[in-house]
Amino acid sequence: MRITAIRLTRLSLPLDPPFHAAWDPTPRTSFPATLIEVETDEGIIGVGSGDTMDGFEAFESLFLGTDPLQILNQVRRIETINFHGGRYWPLEAALWDIIGQVTGVPVSTLFGGARDRLPAYASSGELLSPGARAESALAARELGFKAMKIRIARNRLTEGISAVRAAREAVGDDFDLMVDLNQMWRMSGDIDAALPLAKVQRVAAELHDLGVLWLEEPLPQVDVAGAQRVRAQVGIQISGGEMVRSIGEMMTLIESDAFDIYQPDVVLAVGMYRARQVAECANLRHRQFTPHTWSNGLGLLANLHVAAGVDAGPYIEFPFDPPGWTPERRDFFMAPLMIDEHGDLLVPQQPGLGAQIDYDAVRRYTV
Repeated sequence: MRITAIRLTRLSLPLDPPFHAAWDPTPRTSFPATLIEVETDEGIIGVGSGDTMDGFEAFESLFLGTDPLQILNQVRRIETINFHGGRYWPLEAALWDIIGQVTGVPVSTLFGGARDRLPAYASSGELLSPGARAESALAARELGFKAMKIRIARNRLTEGISAVRAAREAVGDDFDLMVDLNQMWRMSGDIDAALPLAKVQRVAAELHDLGVLWLEEPLPQVDVAGAQRVRAQVGIQISGGEMVRSIGEMMTLIESDAFDIYQPDVVLAVGMYRARQVAECANLRHRQFTPHTWSNGLGLLANLHVAAGVDAGPYIEFPFDPPGWTPERRDFFMAPLMIDEHGDLLVPQQPGLGAQIDYDAVRRYTV
């Protein structure tokens, strides 16, 4: 089998009203995506998405004519490009989609087949007032979610902690809350200083008193010692690693015992094959793996298949913060993914990733 064609379709969904993510100083007026389709000489087409794949056309020839089933060689090719250019892991997702179709099983089976569903947590994106965040937590619980992640901004800490407190008072103690400080990486152009360690420790102590399950990315990536100190002195779990660029960096974090929960996104960080290695190494050290999933429905599916295959936990991240961020917005070029009444995200059982692409939407939003 050989790859005969790779097609990239650039998409953009206009957002009205705009969505203002907590980690981004500029509100989004549109949501970009790139659909990648890989076709073989046997007529099998695999799909992937997540990263925008900017600049990939210059490297396309490295993959044409190669065997999509030789996945380790394909991963190595992508890694050589990542050093010089962008992160092209959506291509790997499309290749796994092909492999699943060829073998006749869901991709999760190829990664271990441990689960056919995972409990999901509602991952909020916007900064809301304490009252509004409490209402959103209650609404999420009504839909079946058993956990929510709340983002707080380093320049609005008092309001952020108040929002967590209001949510805790609203939902009680049998609903997990997590908090994300988003200090491990930056959006382009964000040059403001990170919070100092002493302030992070005080924030962590307040959140620990509120029963927060984990504190996500409280410090820059280089400050492993600081993360370890927060965990040891406060007693709160620390998570991170969603955008770590290479498997080498990821393994250094694991070997340093930087976190309790490791979160590399399979379409934005280290890819699917390498994420399985991260999960296995984390589990051997009695640590957890649960990937970041903030891209679109196809990116979420790729992460779900890996996470379900390797028995990740305790939750899978599910971007959900209506009315600003809904499954319909997130998954605008495919059938939207949603949890069931028990709060679980089910793994599609079709061969491959099981994505249902809406090609009418693809044509409508192509740019």
